[in-house]
Amino acid sequence: MASDVGNLLGSGVVSTPVRSGTARSVSLESHPVVAETIRATVLFVDLRGYTGLAEKLPPVDVASLLDEFFGVLASAAERHDGQIFYMVGDGMMAGFGLRSSASVGAQNALAAAQGMLTGFAPIVERWQRELSIETGIGVGVHFGDVARCLHGPPGQRMHTLVGDTVNVAARLCSRARAGEVLFSAAVAAALQAERVADEKANELTPCIRLPQFALRGRSLPLDIWCMPAPQRLAL
Repeated sequence: MASDVGNLLGSGVVSTPVRSGTARSVSLESHPVVAETIRATVLFVDLRGYTGLAEKLPPVDVASLLDEFFGVLASAAERHDGQIFYMVGDGMMAGFGLRSSASVGAQNALAAAQGMLTGFAPIVERWQRELSIETGIGVGVHFGDVARCLHGPPGQRMHTLVGDTVNVAARLCSRARAGEVLFSAAVAAALQAERVADEKANELTPCIRLPQFALRGRSLPLDIWCMPAPQRLAL
């Protein structure tokens, strides 16, 4: 399995601009932080089998494959109004609902996840056929409060999302097997609310409700759903 995407929170980031007039300055001890609390859907995705891939191929070839991989992910996220915050190593984080309602953001996140699975499927087959590489992607999605803020050293501060919602999405991604999208009951509830007003939500893949499981570091178990393959959604 690829590296724990939860570790991405301390890694380099891809920056996105802060909308003017929305941020506020918060002082914690002696460290001022420009931040605001919003409700959003967070999506994490990473590449399964990356360690073996990196061991087998020259670094320049790995870089080429990752460029193709990230191209599929970024295209799917941006097509569904997502904003990319991390794109590092073999994983990516994106936020949805930052420019729309919370329920629309949840729908867009799952549609983007479905697009990632669909778009990456022929690449998985080609890599296996031409390079004898077994790989796939796992996706985790969670909805809730996040802090949209600026982090980093002077002159290199980047726009990002932090908070428990981000951590849970990362843990769900780590839990997902290749070809799976795991999402929380909070995402399912937001999606149900959107389905009342928008029949496009019915175009997503059928999902399976899974037994509760405990996420490492959290006190309570989480209700989760699984999107195993892109077809039509049935919550």
